Amino acid sequence: MKTSQNNRATNHTVFAVSIAVSALVVLWGAVDPNGFGTVTTQLFDYVVSDLSWFFLLTANIFLVFVIYLGLSGYGRIKLGADRDKPEFGRLSWFAMMFQAGMGPAIIFWGLAEPLSHYVDVPFGLAPPDSDEAAGVAIQYSFFHWALHPWAIYAVAGLAVAYFTHRKNERGLLSAIFRPLLGDRVDGPLGKVIDVLAVLAVVFGIAVALGQAGLQMTAGLGETFGLPTGIVVQLIVLALTTAAFMGSATTRIEHGIKWLSNISMLIAPILLIFYVVVGPSVTQINAFTEGLGDYLGNILPMSFRLDAFSPDNGWMGSWTVFYWSWWIAWAPYVGLFMARISRGRTIREFVAATVLVPSLVSMVWIAVFGGAALQLARSGLAGDIARTVQESPAAGMFVFIQQYPMAGIMSVITLIVLWVFFVAGADAGTVVLGELSTGGEPNPKTWVRLLWGVLLAGVAAVLLVSGGLDGLQKASVLTGTPFAIILVGICAAFYKTLRDEHGPTSAGAPVSGAHAAPEEPPQDAEVAAVSAEPTSSEGR
Repeated sequence: MKTSQNNRATNHTVFAVSIAVSALVVLWGAVDPNGFGTVTTQLFDYVVSDLSWFFLLTANIFLVFVIYLGLSGYGRIKLGADRDKPEFGRLSWFAMMFQAGMGPAIIFWGLAEPLSHYVDVPFGLAPPDSDEAAGVAIQYSFFHWALHPWAIYAVAGLAVAYFTHRKNERGLLSAIFRPLLGDRVDGPLGKVIDVLAVLAVVFGIAVALGQAGLQMTAGLGETFGLPTGIVVQLIVLALTTAAFMGSATTRIEHGIKWLSNISMLIAPILLIFYVVVGPSVTQINAFTEGLGDYLGNILPMSFRLDAFSPDNGWMGSWTVFYWSWWIAWAPYVGLFMARISRGRTIREFVAATVLVPSLVSMVWIAVFGGAALQLARSGLAGDIARTVQESPAAGMFVFIQQYPMAGIMSVITLIVLWVFFVAGADAGTVVLGELSTGGEPNPKTWVRLLWGVLLAGVAAVLLVSGGLDGLQKASVLTGTPFAIILVGICAAFYKTLRDEHGPTSAGAPVSGAHAAPEEPPQDAEVAAVSAEPTSSEGR
């Protein structure tokens, strides 16, 4: 009885504190947007100048950690009981994870980033506007969107899935620290971890919502000639908020699942169309060369800081921004991935959350970024690179105007953005509800709706106080404390695996010495996994 009362008190504390802090941020930004922007700028400058090394090192640790887990004997372990079967078919499972992990962001930056790097070349590695600059642009775009971000998500997702589905812990990040902290995770220390996770999710999703709102507004302006100022941006945000809050009244198996499936059916239409009408040979070459450049330079890129250069503006605008953004998103994406991954093995999870989405992201960048760079090199679209550099949100729609069926394809792109926007925000309300109510997998509707209102409020404050620049700074600030928590998650998760399954090396079987008596040996488990029929849905 006492434990139950303590859990309820913890739930109420996390919920109340996280709601209060989020509401205060909205209130501060609404009453004093200039002051809000000034403080975030000062904090951002400190993080970029003094902590860039920390983001690079932690991101590399996360990537090595998840690849090791996938390749080692631990990869055979199920995220759940040995007899659990996956709840969703592979296609639906991947679609929901991809839209949660990237959503509209890949549409926003998949074209704008290569063009930006073409004009402002990373670390001065090539002359601007040159053939070499175009190659570096694709290489660094792959770097920012492939293995590292997905590994960051996988760290949180794997740990939460293992502890909730296999150990029957609550769906909270604090529960993962039990092997390190013991019952202290049920006290104030655990509450701090959960509150930080909630705040990271709030700001991480708000940044995504703000960016999607910017791009949708720009798309409406390019397609229909509508104004693109802050008033229209807020109207678009309000309308989309109403849509995802409507979806939030349904269960995951209905709203989020079907929205994700729709988005993953429409997005390939865009991809195939621009391969057919675009410079297909250039796009294929961009993918092939970019992949080689990325893999050949992944180590130097992963550690490069230009330590003796006084100008770290590029790092703050790109790599540090991205790494901190992915880290801020990690509790959101990780918990959502865990929620839908019962019955999968660790190896399946790593493949589906790191390798496959990395490949999809690189293909998208090669198709749209490669074609856009070709336009920039030929001058057929005017100075498209500098136009996009000044307004990244308009990049996709400026690009579309250069090809046939511009009006129809613009509308399709807006629909994809809208669906990604709604599905991602809906998933966010599920995760926030779960984190703030003690790990409840299906939080009450009013809790999800309340979080929906606050998400929209934070996104609106960030747009009003700083636009795209404000969105980037907010993501860096919220990602900083949570990076420390993710390092702790790696340590706690690995300790648990060693304690329960014994030490292992790549390809070696996992010891069953610590398994529960009713669990079959690992070899039998692997055979059972291989023989399990996957749900026909998604085949």
